[in-house]
Formats: sequence, C-alpha cells, structure tokens
Amino acid sequence: MECKQVSYHIDISTRTLDAMLNSSSKFRTWRKRRKYFRRRDNYGGAIRVELCANLSEGGTTPTTGMLKTIKKYVKIPVFVMLRPRGGDFLYSKEEIEVMKMEVVDLKLSGADGFVFGFLQEDGKIDKQLCSKFLELVKPLPATFHRAIDMTSDILQALDDVVDLGFQRVLTSGGSSTALEGLPMIQQMVERAGQRICVMPGGGISSGNLERILNGSGAREFHGSARAAIPSRMEYRKEGISMGISLCPPEFSVKVTDKVKVQKLVQQGNSIKR
Repeated sequence: MECKQVSYHIDISTRTLDAMLNSSSKFRTWRKRRKYFRRRDNYGGAIRVELCANLSEGGTTPTTGMLKTIKKYVKIPVFVMLRPRGGDFLYSKEEIEVMKMEVVDLKLSGADGFVFGFLQEDGKIDKQLCSKFLELVKPLPATFHRAIDMTSDILQALDDVVDLGFQRVLTSGGSSTALEGLPMIQQMVERAGQRICVMPGGGISSGNLERILNGSGAREFHGSARAAIPSRMEYRKEGISMGISLCPPEFSVKVTDKVKVQKLVQQGNSIKR
C-alpha cells in the first residue's frame, strides 16, 4: 500500500456541517454557495473526511442522517468512525451487535470507508473481531484508528494490522500527541514500508507539521483543524450546561476551519522529500 503524495485526512464532527451551512459569520459563503462543496478543494485540499460524533471523547459513530447530509455537499471520500462510546476499545457483546447493525446502515447511507479498532483485555489487537468487521465493511477500505496507541506492543500491533488487511493506520506513536510520539512514528513508518500507510495524527498544527512529516517520513497526515465560532443563541442561560463538567463552553461551536486546512495542505506539499 503505497502513499504516493503528502495528503490530508480531516476529522469532521457532527456539529461542523451545521455550523458551515447555517452560520451567519465566517462560514456564510458555504451556506450561500453549496456548489462549493462539489469542488476539488471543498475542504481546503483535504483528500478524505473522517466523520464522527463527540470529538471531545475522541470520536464516536455518527448518525446515518449526518452521513447522508454530509454526502450531499462533500464530494471527497467520507470515512465513518465505528465506535459506540468513548473510553477503551474493549467492547461488550451488545456493543458489538450495535456496531454490526451500524455498518449495514452506514454502508447503505453512502459511507466510502470505515475507521475502527478493537483490543483484547491484555492490550493486544483483537484480530478475530477486527477480521469479522473487515469482512462486514467489504468492499470498502478500512483504517485502524488510534486504538493502536493503547496497545501493549505497538510495533507488533502494527504487524497485526498489516496482516489483517487494513489500508491505513492512524497513530500518535503511542503518545498523547504525534509530536511527542514522533520517534515511534518514524519506527512505524520504516517498519511498515509499502505494506500500509502510517498516518500521524494527534495535535498536528501548522507549527509542528513540518517537523512531524520530516521526522517520520509519513506521506499522509490527519487532523481536525478545529476553530470555535459563537453560538447563534440570543438568550443564553447561565450556570447550566448540557454536558459534563469538563466540556467546551455551551455557547461556542467547534468547527473545521477551511483556512487552517488550506494552510496545512500547502505546508505539507511544500516540504521537500
């Protein structure tokens, strides 16, 4: 699996599209010019979208309604997260049944690929379960997500992911951010060779992208390019929040910033390899 060019894979949360289509401020042009999404640069040069809900929890499975709406306006491939909840990657029988049904519905709703990963109690890849889901998502491609960063032996886990048949693996090198895990990402890229695309992700910004790409040798990278825009609510009740205590401000919406995406893509393409 050869990664032929430096390319950008972008996180989109379920709040982003609503903000882009309905905001009266910086995203107004996206509402008025929906043909914009049919252009090649519809996300500033990103080549794929990873669609998920609950970015504050690391991403969970989005609804089929969200996927169908995204597909109406975005003409680059949309890969869908399969994750029923936040937290670890060891799932119950009931959670597995939920994900199986979601695969069927999301495929019918236009998913172009899937992003998932399952672990055993001992921190190793659950190869049996991953294999079952790879069969379920066929013929669509699959990316193994940052569950690999939680494994007991990340290099062995990489080999397992390759053997299973995933096309890509998203990783921060077993650390909180891709910059912190850069030495391990470099080892992973070298170990993978042309067998799989190792895609750094986690805290990537214009301030560290060049260092991460040059230091790892990776040809693809992943990020959310998040920005905050104010809520359109005029009445704002104080002292109450509809989420957990450690959550973003109630009247602020996290969205993907096209300008940030463009900057990252341009920066990545300008790096001499």
